[in-house]
Amino acid sequence: MRKLLGLIGLVVLVVLAGCGSEAGALSEDEVTVGVTAGPHEQILEKVKELAADEGLTVNIEVFTEYVIPNTALDEGELDLNSYQHQPFLDNAKSDRGYEIEAVATTVNFPMGIYSTGISDVSELEEGDSVALPNDPTNGARALMLFEDAGLITLKEGVGAEAMVIDIEENPLNLEFIELEASQIPRQLEEVDAAAINTNFAIEHGFVPTEDSIYIEPSDSPWVNLIVAREENVDAPVVEKFINIYQSDEIKQFIEDTFEGSVVASW
Repeated sequence: MRKLLGLIGLVVLVVLAGCGSEAGALSEDEVTVGVTAGPHEQILEKVKELAADEGLTVNIEVFTEYVIPNTALDEGELDLNSYQHQPFLDNAKSDRGYEIEAVATTVNFPMGIYSTGISDVSELEEGDSVALPNDPTNGARALMLFEDAGLITLKEGVGAEAMVIDIEENPLNLEFIELEASQIPRQLEEVDAAAINTNFAIEHGFVPTEDSIYIEPSDSPWVNLIVAREENVDAPVVEKFINIYQSDEIKQFIEDTFEGSVVASW
């Protein structure tokens, strides 16, 4: 009897192990993708439309902040996400141990500096307040933008790891206020200027190429990514989704819709 029970237990374990190995497998004709609200969502709606014509169902989950989409992907609630650049992904993986990887590039969103009170960064005055995102990678990106605009000088070599404490020269003694990225457009009137991610700027009604008082060049290196769990990077449905996303039709849609405020990477 003990041998029989042991054999039954072994069979159960094998069956459970087999089920576990299939838990992360993706469907070949359906995929769930997480995006942030705004341009990423708009682009994915067009991808969904084209995908349907090719027999692929794309389910879209929309988020209003930057942390949860990676958590949801890592935990299997999403199959892919599309909203972040490589420095942000690297930082998230380092901090939280996510087992996720970039599988393709998508679009670039040139970050801009905005203001309700001035029309050029040269109009900033002594002691003015300037907001920037409080997450490490977008905060560093904003500081690099401020340096490019001639407002500050950063310590040599800090690059994409720059923090406010790395400001070496601040001729106007600007006050830098770190805020959650999605909230900055709503608080723009409370500061003299702010660095705002393009997706949140557009969501708030700004046209980056028209309303920003300074903007990154269109060939900025902060290109966004499609990200999958490590075990799914070579899945056929992922390749199919990438091919649809990086199609001529989607590139034309981006050019027509965003008029240079969002730039396709392919």
